[in-house]
Amino acid sequence: MGKIVGGIGTSHIPSIGAAMDNGTMVGEYWQRFVNGIQPVRDWMEEVKPDVCLIVYNDHASAFSLESIATFSIGVAPKFNPADEGYGPRQVPVCEGNSELAWHIAESLILDEFDMTIVNEMDVDHGLTVPLSVVYGRPKAWPCQVIPLAVNVVQYPQPTGNRCYNLGKAIRKAVESFPAETKVAIFGTGGLSHQLQGERAGLINVEYDCNWLDLMVNEPEAAKKVSHTEYLRETGSEGIEAIMWLVMRGALDDKVDEVYRFTHAPVSNSHYGLTILENASDRVTEGKRTFKE
Repeated sequence: MGKIVGGIGTSHIPSIGAAMDNGTMVGEYWQRFVNGIQPVRDWMEEVKPDVCLIVYNDHASAFSLESIATFSIGVAPKFNPADEGYGPRQVPVCEGNSELAWHIAESLILDEFDMTIVNEMDVDHGLTVPLSVVYGRPKAWPCQVIPLAVNVVQYPQPTGNRCYNLGKAIRKAVESFPAETKVAIFGTGGLSHQLQGERAGLINVEYDCNWLDLMVNEPEAAKKVSHTEYLRETGSEGIEAIMWLVMRGALDDKVDEVYRFTHAPVSNSHYGLTILENASDRVTEGKRTFKE
């Protein structure tokens, strides 16, 4: 059957992709970041998931304000990199897993999550930057990809509680899939950043780190954080962190944080990365150790 082998939380800052693509991720500015993301690449190489289910938000590439879906799942056999105004990123096409994606879509809808099913979509930096973070620049992504887009742009966004419960429903769906399939689930976006207005450039490192502790160790409390608190403490774009709660909900109540790395600033954002494994799995399989 299907199995979720771990969760990754990562920011999807577009300048990361641009620096990797253009060969400019060098020098003092980037060195700590380059060192800091290496452990997640080591983890992916060791775990080797068959499928990466990536929870992200679209940035007006596949969707627009003409029609706004709260939750959308891509079921196509492939997903091309989107043209975000400067040409598509020169990264591999994402190969999908339509059989698993349709299975998840059916399970979620029968569990009363109103999913929008997308048969054709391009994927932007919200999805491709996380893949670059964990895999670098391969000729082909070494996993299949299922995109799950969340509206965090247009009010009203879903609550943290709804996202957390969606994660639980995703885990149920994956575990009922008959084929043996290892799935890594990603929560992407955040941490604190604001791109416009009087508070443009806001970064709240202390709040972000406390929120990460809460998300990892007390998810029942983290899911209750209000939209207003996210906006006040982390800026207008910091609310993207609710997508990490989808990832968290797909894991055990008790998890082991294998690794955490944060760095500020990256562009005008606070970059965050965490690797979570189910505590029950680590008891039986032995503990991996990754250090910054």
